[in-house]
Amino acid sequence: MSTMSWTLDPQPPVIWSVAGSDSGGGAGLSADGRAAAAWGVHLCPVVAAVTAQNSLGAAAVFALSAEQIDAQLRALRMDMRPAVIKTGLLGSVAAIEALCRCIDMLRRDAPVLLVVDPVLGATAGGAAFADAPLIDAYRRELLPRCDLLTPNRREARLLLGADSEGCDVPALARRLRSLGAASVCITGGDDAAPHDLALDWLDGPQGQGWLALPRLPQAHHHGSGCTFATAAAGGLARGFAMADAVVLAKMLTWAAVRDGHAAGAGAGPVRASAGFVFDRAALPVASFGDESAVARWGQVLRAEPSMAQMAQMGIYAITSDPARVAALAAAGVAHIQLRIKGVEGLSEAIAAALAAVKNTASQLWINDHAQLALAGGATALHLGQEDWAALHPTEREALLASGLRLGVSSHSLWELARARGLNPHYIACGPIWPTTTKAMPWRPQGINNLAWWVRMAGHPVLAIGGLLTPEQVRACAATGAAGACLVRALDGAVEHSALRRFNEAWLQGRGDAAPPLLPPRPSLG
Repeated sequence: MSTMSWTLDPQPPVIWSVAGSDSGGGAGLSADGRAAAAWGVHLCPVVAAVTAQNSLGAAAVFALSAEQIDAQLRALRMDMRPAVIKTGLLGSVAAIEALCRCIDMLRRDAPVLLVVDPVLGATAGGAAFADAPLIDAYRRELLPRCDLLTPNRREARLLLGADSEGCDVPALARRLRSLGAASVCITGGDDAAPHDLALDWLDGPQGQGWLALPRLPQAHHHGSGCTFATAAAGGLARGFAMADAVVLAKMLTWAAVRDGHAAGAGAGPVRASAGFVFDRAALPVASFGDESAVARWGQVLRAEPSMAQMAQMGIYAITSDPARVAALAAAGVAHIQLRIKGVEGLSEAIAAALAAVKNTASQLWINDHAQLALAGGATALHLGQEDWAALHPTEREALLASGLRLGVSSHSLWELARARGLNPHYIACGPIWPTTTKAMPWRPQGINNLAWWVRMAGHPVLAIGGLLTPEQVRACAATGAAGACLVRALDGAVEHSALRRFNEAWLQGRGDAAPPLLPPRPSLG
């Protein structure tokens, strides 16, 4: 398959969009179709309402009858079962009730995900799309069945009514989840913040945080909300975990807004295309919880990777034995990580390891235990994301301001976005192959995802997990990765002979042709 393998899928996933038609072709089912095409998924358009609108606004909304909506849903249920259903403009309580009946019938046989874009009014002005009974039906019927709710800030407040008074965005999301939505992403297109970042807030079982990309000075943004929700549905249909699907939806929508075009006197439509998945500028950064670091995020998002920043690290050895650090350094390993999970005797182990690399060309990295590492005089720290999240915000800021070299693990697109937001020295991608060094829920990334990480991260990427042979190291080097991490591969090895084979494989891989660049595969089982 080519780099656009999603769009060449011989049997693409099926999603339904139950939404309104837009006579101007900008939003609604028109935007949904373009976003679905960018994902290479098959979209079934179920018309719930017809609008009379153009680029200047919506003049009228005509809701279809329950009988007409039922007939469409019944026909699809018999032949084209969806992986995901996405809703847009519904227009009537009858439409919500018909849809909920259909969802319940589908879910008796197998899971069907529901993405709800609560279209409650036209951004460009004109007709209102919802009244009090319809908003109440959203709360009572749709939200308890909803896997992902994607309102903007105004829509979130409309859904909550008086309960939204005095709430910031994270609080709005928590309240919407309390009404039944499993995950909520409140988009920031209507945010009037003084900074120049577009911030969306995600709250779900996989975590909470801001997703940030530069705000675009683009007049043509009609259909961006529909595009975002359909893009998230497309990601879910392709098997991505919720947080990863939202990252991809942010990418697709940002690129679509950037590439929007005029089609009338007012705001023109956004233009989704399959190339979003390889667009480095479209990959967001994400926060750890509700931290606010817009200055740092903006710096990361606007930085172009320099040659120095992407310098090669080569073989990166990981050991739990401080006595082996001296032998690894003597064998010429440039980067050595001391990974000890317990804290008993750790200060002494750190001191011994630091003494072993003194006056050598080797850089010692301490895994986790940030405060002990700093107290012992370490200059480089590797942290898993759970360990970083466990630090107090003041500890995080102190580490970032200390000049300490920082490496961060990542196992998914959401974690990659969070790692990028820290502007680390490197980002580890793994596990590349199955590993028994620790239990984890992640599927092996494989060479395909590693190559995608390397292209997109904007930082050096290390391959880690399951690297046992020189052939595997060679394959990782061919992707352009900055280094290959060896753990079990060095157990019991004579350093000089084993490392010579791995180093030779690394250098050979650097000269090999890069593997074909393909879209990422889901990494969470």
